[in-house]
Amino acid sequence: MQQLLEYQQVLQKKIDELSFPEEPKNLYDPLRYFLNLGGKRTRPTLTLMGCSLFGEPGLKAINAAVAVELFHNFTLIHDDIMDDAPLRRGKNTVHEKWNNNIGILSGDVLFVEAYKQLARHEVDVLPELLSVFSRTAKEVCEGQQMDMDFESRNDVSIDEYIEMIRLKTSVLLGAALEMGAVIAKADSKDVAKIYEFGMNVGLAFQLQDDILDLYADPDKFGKQVGGDILSNKKTYLLIKAQELANDDQRKQLNDILDNQTGETKVNNSRTLFDELGVKQSAQKRMDAYYLKAKENMNQISVPDECKSELLSIAEALMNREN
Repeated sequence: MQQLLEYQQVLQKKIDELSFPEEPKNLYDPLRYFLNLGGKRTRPTLTLMGCSLFGEPGLKAINAAVAVELFHNFTLIHDDIMDDAPLRRGKNTVHEKWNNNIGILSGDVLFVEAYKQLARHEVDVLPELLSVFSRTAKEVCEGQQMDMDFESRNDVSIDEYIEMIRLKTSVLLGAALEMGAVIAKADSKDVAKIYEFGMNVGLAFQLQDDILDLYADPDKFGKQVGGDILSNKKTYLLIKAQELANDDQRKQLNDILDNQTGETKVNNSRTLFDELGVKQSAQKRMDAYYLKAKENMNQISVPDECKSELLSIAEALMNREN
């Protein structure tokens, strides 16, 4: 994982060097604050590794990697507003520290800055990069809209949920790798396979996130444990519980969702979910997507030893605690 650590350090330095104007302070201070919260920089690191996988220096894709990270942070700022989330990476969210309007505008600036970074790439790959990036940005918005639409529905299916997380989360991981491969001028079939690898890892990643939201160690999670259930958010766990529950269990679940609050709501949900085995169901589905991702990687036409770093990252994502 030495290459991973080196890329993370380079990315952090590059992000630290980003220069924003001093004024208006309420536009740019939130960006400095949010970017300084850190994070694992997983997505931009994948862009660098997607480039190096195909024989080019990973740093050749550094501008695309920074664009991916800025876009990701833009989505986090806006998602936190929509979810009314109090914490991000263990600290106050932008809209909590400032307000919603400032959060919206500051997020917008990150989106613009992401395109500015991407546009620094060579003209022979720039049109394809812009196409991938724009397609992905639209898909992420589609996924977020689906997620919000689900809030007022009680008939969301597992298949609909999987499509929502594919758009909201997985396509960005796939696109991060895809852009690295495009910059390396990989064969089109390999570009497609590395995208599928990232997308399937992303699906497994989001299912793991659903599990962690309710079952994580609060001291390691960095977010509010049980936040999804406190807001009655449609997750794989909740949808599967509604699908598996008998009449008495469904009545109990509805009472938890409609009438309970705080730790009581979180603890009672966890107890009922354990009774229904929904955590195990989510883990089984997560493992299936991870297996698909490994099959995608096997089909990429580079030597196996070149794939080890990316496979190690995928393995780490599947065994994370936050």
